[in-house]
Amino acid sequence: MSKSNFSRRKFISASILSTVGLGAIPTLSFGSTNIVADTTKIRLGFIGVGRQAMGLLSNMMKNPMVDVVAGADVYKIKLDRFKERVAKHYADEKRQAPALKVYADYKELLANPEVDAVVIASPDHWHAMMAIDACHASKDIYLEKPLTFTIHEGQELVKAVRSNGTVLAVGSMQRSAANFQHAARMVQKGMLGKVKQVLVNVGTPPHPKPYDLPSQPVPAGLDWKSWTGPLPDIHYNEELDPPISLNPEQNEKVWGAWRWYKETGGGLMTDWGAHMIDVAQWGLGMDRNGPVEVIPATDSTPLTYKYANGIEMLITTFDEGRQGVKFLGEKGYIKVSRGQYDTDVKSCERTFSKDELAFGDHHVDFIDSVMKRKDPVVPVEIGHSSCTVCTIGNIAHEVGRPLKWDPIAQEFENDWEANAKLHYTYQHGYRLG
Repeated sequence: MSKSNFSRRKFISASILSTVGLGAIPTLSFGSTNIVADTTKIRLGFIGVGRQAMGLLSNMMKNPMVDVVAGADVYKIKLDRFKERVAKHYADEKRQAPALKVYADYKELLANPEVDAVVIASPDHWHAMMAIDACHASKDIYLEKPLTFTIHEGQELVKAVRSNGTVLAVGSMQRSAANFQHAARMVQKGMLGKVKQVLVNVGTPPHPKPYDLPSQPVPAGLDWKSWTGPLPDIHYNEELDPPISLNPEQNEKVWGAWRWYKETGGGLMTDWGAHMIDVAQWGLGMDRNGPVEVIPATDSTPLTYKYANGIEMLITTFDEGRQGVKFLGEKGYIKVSRGQYDTDVKSCERTFSKDELAFGDHHVDFIDSVMKRKDPVVPVEIGHSSCTVCTIGNIAHEVGRPLKWDPIAQEFENDWEANAKLHYTYQHGYRLG
């Protein structure tokens, strides 16, 4: 940790403690989470400023304890949009905007001593390298889900976070919504009796497919080699990083399609699985743990995970077909999805207000955690275990046979072919750390 950033973190924590010592704790309330008011703000930089980052930017800038001071992206027009959004926010707030710096190279942003923490919303194959570099640069991190592209990357990121004293929050924001919290709590308290099965819908088809988009000319202002980074060479197609315009403003019409191809993403298994499988693991009390066997789908059976206690988790559609989780126990069920909660067990019933179903507290929790130097709602180990479960499902699908998994050693048992898929060989001289 650099001396300057260590001193600043120490000052922020000391300011909070001195405020507490005065006996009058001014707070800024956001739903169920409180941040201690202080003149010291968290200076935030964004790495990757595409569609997902724009939503995160809006939420972070609502927090009066945040100043957005930097952004980095390999696509110039998206950096230009980022600058316009930040300038408009401060103008609308009628307050002086902090000096804003933008970079084509994220490492230059990390070298800026005026940045305390970063939001990383890049494609998945960049998550680990960017986050590990941020750890070494003494920056705290809000990292989009899924945590990493490979299981080995996740293992290395966990080490980097803990060895550098970094606060890392994973963007698994469903854990900050009251309906998901209540569902997990009821299951963990045994209100369903013994749980026999969990049904998880991540969407169909769940697994990524080979990259089959046609080659297109790389647009002006996009550094495609830097976009692909450590990946084996792939050609450009605008669906991977959808174009935008600023005059007139036209934002991305679709999510980046890199999610759906095995060369660049994990399909719906990691895109939605990082949310829904995460909730299933949470309810089952399997955070930092996982299943012991994964069985690929057949024409008549879904992808199935088996846990050491006999519980099965099935990746399948159910009921109305929307992404969600359904816990099946001896006494009945609990079904939860975004904006919804249902159960046939009276003691588990509850209604939720619109505010309780929102995710805004998740971003507040990150800033609160940075200021208080504590673990956030979803720390790196939980993000890693949830991401790992998603990824081993894709590996079982790829090899086409059941696999035995050791969730503690984090490797397949006596299976060199499957273990070879825990990582891939970085190209073009890239490496972790």
